[in-house]
Amino acid sequence: MLEFSNLAQLPLFDNSALDWLLALGIAVFALLALLTVRRAVRGYHKRMVATAQTELLEIPLQVLSRTTLLLLLAVAAYIGAQWLTTGPKTQQVLRSAITIALFWQTGIWAVAAASVWIDRKRKHSLAVDRAAVGSLGIIGFVINVVIWAMVLLLTLDNLGIDITALIAGLGIGGIAVALAVQNVLGDLFASLSITLDRPFVVGDFLILGDFLGSVEYIGIKSTRLRSLSGEQIIISNSDLLSSRVRNYGRMNERRVVFGTRLTYETPLEQLERVPSLIRQIIESQADTRFDRSHFAKHSPDAIEYETVYYVLSADYNKYMDIQQTINVTLHRELQQRGIKFAYPTQRLFVMSQNAETDRPDEPIPSRSAA
Repeated sequence: MLEFSNLAQLPLFDNSALDWLLALGIAVFALLALLTVRRAVRGYHKRMVATAQTELLEIPLQVLSRTTLLLLLAVAAYIGAQWLTTGPKTQQVLRSAITIALFWQTGIWAVAAASVWIDRKRKHSLAVDRAAVGSLGIIGFVINVVIWAMVLLLTLDNLGIDITALIAGLGIGGIAVALAVQNVLGDLFASLSITLDRPFVVGDFLILGDFLGSVEYIGIKSTRLRSLSGEQIIISNSDLLSSRVRNYGRMNERRVVFGTRLTYETPLEQLERVPSLIRQIIESQADTRFDRSHFAKHSPDAIEYETVYYVLSADYNKYMDIQQTINVTLHRELQQRGIKFAYPTQRLFVMSQNAETDRPDEPIPSRSAA
């Protein structure tokens, strides 16, 4: 009863009914005015969005249109309370309430601004820089955590709570939590490393040991690949960064090495013309760059040529189409010239039973399949 009697003795309750009605009327008028302003801001923003070009005020108006009804009520109540007789404690409570409301509304505005920036950056990155797409989700998560952490700490400080001791306690507790969820934190920091270092981006084709696929999504905990056979492969970010990653998405051109094996019966004049023939065939193909073609070595069963050229594209299907055309054209040209491809063979030298008539310089050839 003593507390209620003390509460009733506050200067706030010394106001007459007329004063209360006047304060209520001013608060309602202020609320209606603020609602009208918010409606006008949202309508103007919608008209700007409907246009093709991006206006200078489009983003600020989009952020302001996220103003909540709770803030408008708090501001209207604070304005109406100024027409009442209040004491220092009541003024302090009102100031704390409006300050906390502004803190949370500022957090909403900041999150909205960050969201607008990330969305615009994502749309721009899809056409210009694919490397930013995979990192924008992680950046947005970090920004939101920082914003709301600051809002929460400012709110607690405004309520009179010693946040210094709280931060120290959170630091000690954070160490314990970090030890308990070190795998999750390892994946989180790995995702930040992927965001900053960008070893791969969404759309790149990766090979990690026995796994291969294109990157579909880079998350906080894991990265998802779509394999060639269609299933989704989910790999934790820490495991992914500790692996040897082969990124074919960064391939600008493909180096191709292939061999050609001809029989030993091919005339020397024909052998000399084979490198130039292969060069002509490769240079006749679009999106290729010839490097070299040489008589590489004498193998036990064939004469071997080694050819190197570049496909000026990372597309594997395009490379296979070009290689197929080269193989078919080379086969046709060699066939027209009477040059045969070699296949595994072995030549045996057989000694006759009459040793006196054996003549080593005239062996009897015999060929059998190896």
